[in-house]
Amino acid sequence: MSGAALPLVQMTGISKEFPGVRALSGVHLTVERGEVHVLFGENGAGKSTLISILSGVYRPSAGSISIDGEEVHFHSVHDATDAGIGTVFQEFSLVPTLTVFENLYLGRELKRGPFIDRRAMVAGARKLFEDLDFDIDVHRPASSLSRAQQQMVEIAKAFLSNARVLILDEPTASLTERETEKLFSFIAKASAAGVGIIYISHRIHEFEKIADRISVLRDGRLIATVPAKGISENKLIELMTGRSIDMIYPKIDRQPDGPAVMTLRGIHTAGVHGVDLEVRAGEVLGVAGLVGSGKSRIWRGALGLQPITAGTVSLKSRDVTHQPTGHLLRSGVFFLPSDRKSDGLQMTATARENIELSLLDRPDVVGRMGIVSSRRSRSLTDSIGEKVGVAKGAMDRAVSKLSGGNQQKVLFGKGFGEPRDVYILDEPTVGVDMSTRVALYQLIKEIAEAGKAVVVISSDLAEVMNLAHRLVVFAKGRISAELSNAEICEETVLKYFFAQTEGSA
Repeated sequence: MSGAALPLVQMTGISKEFPGVRALSGVHLTVERGEVHVLFGENGAGKSTLISILSGVYRPSAGSISIDGEEVHFHSVHDATDAGIGTVFQEFSLVPTLTVFENLYLGRELKRGPFIDRRAMVAGARKLFEDLDFDIDVHRPASSLSRAQQQMVEIAKAFLSNARVLILDEPTASLTERETEKLFSFIAKASAAGVGIIYISHRIHEFEKIADRISVLRDGRLIATVPAKGISENKLIELMTGRSIDMIYPKIDRQPDGPAVMTLRGIHTAGVHGVDLEVRAGEVLGVAGLVGSGKSRIWRGALGLQPITAGTVSLKSRDVTHQPTGHLLRSGVFFLPSDRKSDGLQMTATARENIELSLLDRPDVVGRMGIVSSRRSRSLTDSIGEKVGVAKGAMDRAVSKLSGGNQQKVLFGKGFGEPRDVYILDEPTVGVDMSTRVALYQLIKEIAEAGKAVVVISSDLAEVMNLAHRLVVFAKGRISAELSNAEICEETVLKYFFAQTEGSA
């Protein structure tokens, strides 16, 4: 076989064992030049272990790796980088105190004679971001950047290395749709230039846009490698989980004629222009729309997280407009934010300590003198942990050390510390695998069928359509449609994503 016919990357029979755990069992993966190859699977399927081996983080227990037909043995990340492997991991590696351009060139500084050429590095950084079509000030310190901007810098670092193989691990998790489209455009350019790209994501709707092939992992084994074009979401989920999609989304019984628990009238807030909504007991209200449509901002306004300039908010027939967020939470509202790390969890605290925060208004936990009953608290947190599916052994571990799925379960657990009337869940399954999704969907079913009002705000169209009894679609800061029952279908929802709502600019 000629060298030109050889795959760019060939991983053969890759196995990896950790003490007491077999993470990979005989996995094969090939990536051709110019191919975008998706790795798909649940958390724990082996995706991260496989790319960590290709990136030089781990050495395989068995198997071989070839680049351009030549077998390689990586002893470090530096070895892999020298071989042309560029990796953007989920966890960022930026130095907070350094500027954007200093982070880009860290360890590969440009020099003029014996001196570092900062002017050349600034120019190079600006040119790179211009090519990527990312708007960012290269003089800003990394600590001042949003998570999306940090993601952009990490991606830029990988492209700067002129990698022959580029590994992107959940690269769009923190990006807006506009930033995602820019990334996809650059991926297409890199692919056209012959770069092989390994792309890891839970977002199935992205695959047909950018991918050539998809390899599905389950329990450390390769289940199948399939063409990206034409394969259905249902088939991918079945390959990933071993079960059909009708086993993913539960049937949620609706409480007929449930009373309005929360009412929004004429709400104006940043990005929202005069919206009326009712949230009813025993119902799942789905909220869909593109990024920037106002689908999340209206709830942040209602909860006092951003100011309302006009309109009223009522909770159980009581006017709570302009009340502090804490007042609404103590009055029976639970809010699950879309960013669990920044807004939802104390990452350095344990799972138990995070859940315990939701118990501090309970008189059976905190006495008159403000003393916490450790026995009662432990009993309740154990019960909540069991309810949401956090293993006992994980309850006393720092949340930062838990998987994304377990972190999200802990965040859900905070909603069970006290009785609630309304559960507002913003992106409830963001960044979690299908097994965790199934568990969280079951919790949503239990909450709604217990007579509580549930709001599910989601960018995952299949999720929001399958869970909702009633679905409102946002476009340009207004409700463009309210759908129920058979009206809730993908074609109809997508049409209203781009609707010219009455009074839109």
